[in-house]
Parts: sequence; structure tokens; C-alpha cells
Amino acid sequence: MSSAGEGLSRPLPEQVRLQVVELAAQVLGSMSAATVPGPLRGIAKFDPRKRARLGSAPIAAQLENDKEFRELVAETLQEAWPELVAALAEGTVPPAAEPVMVAAAAYLTRPPGWPDLVELARADLEQAAAAGSQREQAEVRLREQLAAHRATAKEEIERVREQLRSARSENAELRRKLHDARERVRAAEARAAELQAETAEATSRAAGASGAAETELRRLKERLAEAESHLEEGRRAAREGRSVEDTRIRVLMDALQDAAAGLRKELALPTSITRPADYVTGVKPGEPGVGAVPARALANDDPQLLDQLLAIPNLHLIIDGYNVTKTGYPSLTLADQRSRILTGLGGLAVQARVEVTCVFDGAELNGPVHVSAPRGVRVMFSAPGEIADDLIRRLVRAEPSGRAIAVVSSDREVAESVRRMGARPVPSTLLLRRLGRT
Repeated sequence: MSSAGEGLSRPLPEQVRLQVVELAAQVLGSMSAATVPGPLRGIAKFDPRKRARLGSAPIAAQLENDKEFRELVAETLQEAWPELVAALAEGTVPPAAEPVMVAAAAYLTRPPGWPDLVELARADLEQAAAAGSQREQAEVRLREQLAAHRATAKEEIERVREQLRSARSENAELRRKLHDARERVRAAEARAAELQAETAEATSRAAGASGAAETELRRLKERLAEAESHLEEGRRAAREGRSVEDTRIRVLMDALQDAAAGLRKELALPTSITRPADYVTGVKPGEPGVGAVPARALANDDPQLLDQLLAIPNLHLIIDGYNVTKTGYPSLTLADQRSRILTGLGGLAVQARVEVTCVFDGAELNGPVHVSAPRGVRVMFSAPGEIADDLIRRLVRAEPSGRAIAVVSSDREVAESVRRMGARPVPSTLLLRRLGRT
């Protein structure tokens, strides 16, 4: 309020001023246009919700200076709060009355000693405000303490959880190591038993083969003497004509062939021809060089490259299995990847009639697996501690110099190393494209 009220040493408390202005704004809206004080006629036209807010200062000044307007507002207050106005007129304050309403009623009705009533209400309001401030400060302190305790508790919980996670991880690692150690012990014991059995069998076979070899050697010596005799007779008959000589040579060749067949049978030698790749150790669940393919140069990504390589007689096609499957269908499980590529390689082996070896990385497996290899496809897994790349290099190295070898892998290191050993590297995408046509 711009100036202190009559008999007041200080302006009305803000809450009291807002209350009397609100009452006056309500009365102002119910007055006729002729009775509205001149300074407030523009404000009287405002919306009831805006009247007290926008016309606060003019209304307060009018109440201070216009006794008739103030008394009109006081009559409205008296109608609304008759008991309060009556008690103040008698010089008493109702025990349950709010300090703001007491001060507002005293200011408007002006009973005897009303300035003291306003000051008393001011004191009550200040005391309540101070108590509220102290309460708010106490609440702030309690909230801060609670937040600190919660943060401490959260940190402690996280620390305990981290310790628990660490303990669980160590326990799992120890269990894994124990399991691995037991597996290695069982594997070593099984391998030792196999080696003992193989040693005994090899000793027995060696003894039998030695006796058979001595017997066959005696037979060969006898046949050789007979052949020498026939040869001598052939020389003597050379004068008799070319036909006799050819006849005797054929007899000699037949004798040698019979001797070789008998020796092979006595030594129990295999009748089928093994290949160099069969002698490369791995974990099994099977002519012209590639440098001259073809006369015109082909890029590594040329679709015709693999077709022309497959046309080479006696080609050995070595495939890096997981390199191809993880390029073509990585979303499948390892078992499904192996099944899919081996099915395609079976058809390719039948069509191209080449030697096919598919190598998988044994480190990808949790244990031995059963793989049904298609006819004409050799399947090999790298041994523990060996990657598939090293097994592929050993397969290439085992082949005789000059044999046509093609290695399917998109691994740059594998491609460079097999190229230096005389093999032709082929990207995995070309094989995937070729299998898609099969």
C-alpha cells in the first residue's frame, strides 16, 4: 500500500492487503455504475478474476482515502462474518479466527483499538512465517540427510553387488578350469590307452609282415633267376627274328607283374591309391599347375575363375569351411552352417569330379562332433591348439610339386601364404555363387 493507514505505524501486511482488496473487488462488481467511485470505474469493467489482480493499487488507495467506499466494503464483510465483526466491536478476538481475517475486518470496520488488532495479527503472521521458515529449513536439512544416507546406502549396495559379481565370476572361472583339466586328463588317459593298443597291433603286424616279406623275397629271387634265364634265352633267340624277342619280353613282363601282384597280396598292401591329403593329421569326424589357368589372366573375383579351375584334371579343392559359411549365412548355427556347405560340396564333387577337402576350425567346437561327409568330400577339423589356417597350409604343403591346388578362403594371410606355396587362392564369394547354381 502506498501509505500507512490512519493510526498504523506501518503498512498493512501483504496478506491482509490482498484480502481487503479481494473483498473490495467483489463489492465493486456488485455496485451500480453511478455509485462506483470515479478512479475505479475503469477497473469495475474488468473481468471478476482480473479485477483484484490488475486493480490492486487503485483499489487499496481508494479504501484508504474513501471512507464511504471502505464502509460499503465493511458492510459486505459484516454480512459474511457477523460473529467476527461483533467480537471485534466488543474488543475481543475469537480464538479460532484467522489472523488475516481479523486484521482485514479491523481495518475495514475500524473498531476501537483496531491498529492494535492489526499489529497483533501482523505479529501472529510473522511468527507463523518464522515457524514455517524454520520448518522448511528443518525439512531441507532432513531431506539432505536422507539423500546423503540414500547415496551412501546405494554406494554400499553397489559395492556389495560388485563383490558378489566378482566372486561369481571367479567361481565360474575356477569351475571352467577344473572342468577343462578333467577333460584333458580323460583325453590323455584315452589317448594313452589308444597308443598302447596301436603299439601292440603295429608290433604284431610288423612281425607278420617281416615273415611274409622274407618269403616273398625268396620267391622273387627265384622268379628273377627264371626271368634272367628267359632273358638269356631271348638274347640267344634274337637272331631268330623280332617276333620271338617280343614274345619273350611279354613273358618277362607278365612274370614281373605276377611277382608284383603276389608281393602286394603277401604284404597286405592297399589296392586303392591314397592321396597326400590323407596323410595330413587333423581331427576327422578325406597334372597341370594352377598357375597356368587359363591362358588369359582372370581376376580373383571373376565368376569364371572357379569354373575353369574345376575343369583342371586331378585338381585338389581345399575349402576354409567357416570362412565360407560366415560369409554366406552367418546367422545360422555352426552345425547348420556345416550341414549346408557340406551338402553343396557333395553336389559339386559329383559334378566336377575333383578331390574336395573341407577344413573347419576345431577351436569353434565345445567337443567332438559327428559329421556325415558326402561322398567324395573329405572333412577335417583342426586339432586343439591349431587353427584351420595352419591345417590348410599343411594340406597344401603335403601335395607334390606341380599338382593343381585351389584354396577357397577370403582370409588375406591364407591367400598370400598358399599362393607362395604354388596354390591358387579363390575368394569365398565365388564358391558361394557356384554352390547357388548347383
